[in-house]
Amino acid sequence: MERTFLMIKPDGVQRGLIGRIVGRLEDKGFKLVAGKFVQISDEQARSHYAEHEGKDFFASLVGFITSGPVFAMVWEGDDIIALSRQVIGKTNVKEALPGTIRGDFAAHTPHNLIHGSDSPESAQREISNFFEENELVEYNKTLSPWL
Repeated sequence: MERTFLMIKPDGVQRGLIGRIVGRLEDKGFKLVAGKFVQISDEQARSHYAEHEGKDFFASLVGFITSGPVFAMVWEGDDIIALSRQVIGKTNVKEALPGTIRGDFAAHTPHNLIHGSDSPESAQREISNFFEENELVEYNKTLSPWL
């Protein structure tokens, strides 16, 4: 079973899309194991986007993600990193297909509603940046015993 970090960004929160986005992830069959509404600190943001430090857009990434509250989440499922990225859609909203979260709701690439980990290594780093181990809840979904 794989885990990933997903985060509804300030634009998704501001637009009132938390429930609709979470619903899509639940509809796919993913299991939510942690979630919290949080205002990201500058330090957390810099750690989250560490791989982009030194690039010309780094300051704008940090500025945007700290501009308002986010909904940080940990999800679990088979191949969830790849599958959740399919549900989310391409980063560039012009390339995000209809039926994906970004394809249906996002209108601007810098403000594309949701972040999803792109590898097991980044998932672990991002999860530990936002959650303590004791915040991750272990449980069996009674309607889906295979999860």
